Amino acid sequence: MKSLGFLFILFFLLFTTEVFSQNDVIRLQSCENDLIKKQSDSLKALYSNDGFILLKEASITMESEYEMPVVIPLNEGTWYQFVFIGDYSSKLYEVRMYDWDEKMVIYKKHQWGDIDGNVISYSYIPKFSEFHMMKPVQVNKQKKKGLCGYVMLFKKVK
Repeated sequence: MKSLGFLFILFFLLFTTEVFSQNDVIRLQSCENDLIKKQSDSLKALYSNDGFILLKEASITMESEYEMPVVIPLNEGTWYQFVFIGDYSSKLYEVRMYDWDEKMVIYKKHQWGDIDGNVISYSYIPKFSEFHMMKPVQVNKQKKKGLCGYVMLFKKVK
């Protein structure tokens, strides 16, 4: 029942966004960044060797200090690996993930200069089959618009 209600709300929001679109609306746009592309290719190979398959990936244009919500359906008991790669020029990277009841289930924070730097990766095994929302954010030194970000979702093959 929650899924049907969620899909209805999502459809309604998409429809009203299309009807009342304005120039100041932030739209999802892909981006190109050679460093992020190399990092994502390396991580794909690494997780593939560990028995994971890539389910979804996307490059996204982000603005400093603004979250970019990503809604994903997850299945109970399945082992997932999430990866967010932020623009190398940013100084702070965070990812929060929420379950269907809007309870935060994951919080990860990296700063520029950390060992992992601009890459946040974490495993998660959901207790219920339901939609989850991942919210990556990055803070740039110059508060730039047009930052490149990259998200990937992997699933462990049994």
